[in-house]
Amino acid sequence: MRGAVIHAPGDVRFETLDDPKILQPTDAVIRTAVTCVCGSDLWPWRGLEPIGDPHPMGHEYVGVVEEVGAEVTAVRPGQFVVGSFATSDNTCANCRNGFQSNCVHREFMSTCQADRVRIPHAQGTLVATDGHPAEELWPSLLAVSDVMGTGWWAADAAEVQPGSTVVVVGDGAVGLCAVIAAKERGAERIIAMSRHESRQKLAREFGATDIVTERGEDGVARIKELTGGIGADAVLECVGTAQAMRQALHSARPGGNVGFVGVPHEVAIDGQELFFSHVGLRGGPAPVRRYLPDLIERVLSGRIDPGKVFDLTLPLDRVAEGYQAMDERRAIKALLKP
Repeated sequence: MRGAVIHAPGDVRFETLDDPKILQPTDAVIRTAVTCVCGSDLWPWRGLEPIGDPHPMGHEYVGVVEEVGAEVTAVRPGQFVVGSFATSDNTCANCRNGFQSNCVHREFMSTCQADRVRIPHAQGTLVATDGHPAEELWPSLLAVSDVMGTGWWAADAAEVQPGSTVVVVGDGAVGLCAVIAAKERGAERIIAMSRHESRQKLAREFGATDIVTERGEDGVARIKELTGGIGADAVLECVGTAQAMRQALHSARPGGNVGFVGVPHEVAIDGQELFFSHVGLRGGPAPVRRYLPDLIERVLSGRIDPGKVFDLTLPLDRVAEGYQAMDERRAIKALLKP
């Protein structure tokens, strides 16, 4: 098969790789329908995460099951499936508590920008759709496997309630999907922080009621101005930088909550400041598997269309162009077709 391999910062190549095989009786192998480049893939691309030896890339996927291990009964060959970037057995204590992304047998997917993918713990990780969905729905179902599920987790972690005021920090694919999540959960006011006109437009289409272009403390001041000097009920931090985290914590009202889902890079939190702020803080890798059945149904029914975050479509063999376009912010998210 062919797939993306990162060799060094700025160096992703499309190479011939070994075909995936069933290694454990809990595995499945799928043929990829569509995959994509994630914003978190840009950390190693930019040299901000160590790469080590050349290795495959990609953790978002939907596809058709080709083969299953002896212990897999939840899905069968020929079914169209959606999974998560974090595998789970969906039976351990953490899974039963709704945190499948902290399954005691968790593995993080890392080989999905390829023609075919081995899925560990397929029994608990994969969810099959009824029949094969129309191809125009594939981008939105792909979004569910990570960015939509992660945006939903941001809103869930921040306890977005009907009638609440929500701030979304970050206008990438996760932030834009967080706008969808906030609207679906009944937020009355959704303030998207964005400096990019195309992303502002999509945020408004997804349900944002206000746009704030300022960043840092200027952005916080603007949020306070819009909220009567108090701050927002819920803030969804969808970036992962130190500035984004400070902006999120300072934008929440006393008694409000911050859901942080951007993978932290050089983020440090002042415990005393947090203590006296009365702001709640929860985050981590999104338990996408918890939300899959609900989000798949919302996509298939036409209630949400998170696939609109894909504003660049490329054949899989041009995957490096997808990285570059997203790095240069010429694209929100690159869809890859095998």
